[in-house]
Amino acid sequence: MSSESAAATTSRGYTKIKDIGSGSYGKAVLVQDKESKLYVMKIIDMSRMDPKQRKDAINEVRVLSSLKHPYIVSYRESYMSEGRNLAIVMDYADGGDLHQRIQRTRQAGKSFSEERIVRWLTEAALALKYLHDKHVLHRDLKSQNLFLTAQDRLRIGDFGISRVLESTCAFAKTTIGTPYYLSPEICLEKPYTFSSDIWALGCVLYELACLRVPFDATSLQSLVQKITRGPTPVLPNSYSHDLRQLCGDLLHREQTQRPSAQEILQRPLIQYEIRRMLREEQAKGTRAQPEAGGPGMEMKKSPSIQSEARREHADSNDEGGLSSRHWQNPALKGVGASVCMEGAHMRDPSPSRQMPGLPRQWGDVSVAGAPRHATPGIKGRR
Repeated sequence: MSSESAAATTSRGYTKIKDIGSGSYGKAVLVQDKESKLYVMKIIDMSRMDPKQRKDAINEVRVLSSLKHPYIVSYRESYMSEGRNLAIVMDYADGGDLHQRIQRTRQAGKSFSEERIVRWLTEAALALKYLHDKHVLHRDLKSQNLFLTAQDRLRIGDFGISRVLESTCAFAKTTIGTPYYLSPEICLEKPYTFSSDIWALGCVLYELACLRVPFDATSLQSLVQKITRGPTPVLPNSYSHDLRQLCGDLLHREQTQRPSAQEILQRPLIQYEIRRMLREEQAKGTRAQPEAGGPGMEMKKSPSIQSEARREHADSNDEGGLSSRHWQNPALKGVGASVCMEGAHMRDPSPSRQMPGLPRQWGDVSVAGAPRHATPGIKGRR
């Protein structure tokens, strides 16, 4: 273990288990706390940053640590080690990442069922809507940054790392990650917006269905040409019309024509999946309740199920959101996520109401349309 990573892991009582990744940012280390719980620690070399840049980076990681959602990898804490390394501690997803799962599935000559694809897509859309409602851009959405738990639940991770790195020399000279998820507007050097995240989600959807990225080439120039001018890839006919239509909409070259995360969640296919997820949560809550009639025992509601009345969409600056300090300080631009100051690029989600019984931690998600027993949009699902 290098002296830098040793100091970072031990200074707050963590014990290193093993190195699990490295890049221009530094390294990722699997660590264990005093209660034997596993976390991932990303150690970023900030020695080339000036004091103000270091302070801004630390402040923005703290902003991201306030974002709490069941389908987002949580940031636990961050701190400076030896005055030069920024250590970011986050939850560990023990199921690996989606890219690894796709590779294993392709090598085995298998494919994902539409049911599985739609479940992961729904979880990602719920998380993305939460981030966008908080005016946070992911900026690096790809299958490598979508992690899985042991129960196969998807969690979006690594939102925020790349903007921290923009102030480092290594970042300036190195292309971070892969360019396969770049949106047409980014290829044309236009600003990154919420719709750019949506394009990346479309690339992930295509990758799940076809086990390959939608745009590939032997050179960056050829790749940009394909993304901006080539034919739009379509899903095979073996998938339902609704899923193929959704993928096409997410990969629309005109960013104003892509659906928002909120609009994705309103699609009948996704609405049906949300109902399935809700029924599963309710079933878990029922199993967790004590049996009625037991001596001295009362029926208790599962903490994961909220049976409150319908309520209006919460304001995007509610608890856990960004304080006015961050809106008023343009120097704090996010940590690879990004605090979006360009409201003109964001379409406000249409007013909707939350379905009674939806878990509060899902955020403000409406379920409307067909009755629960209906199954819209699943004709032809594999």
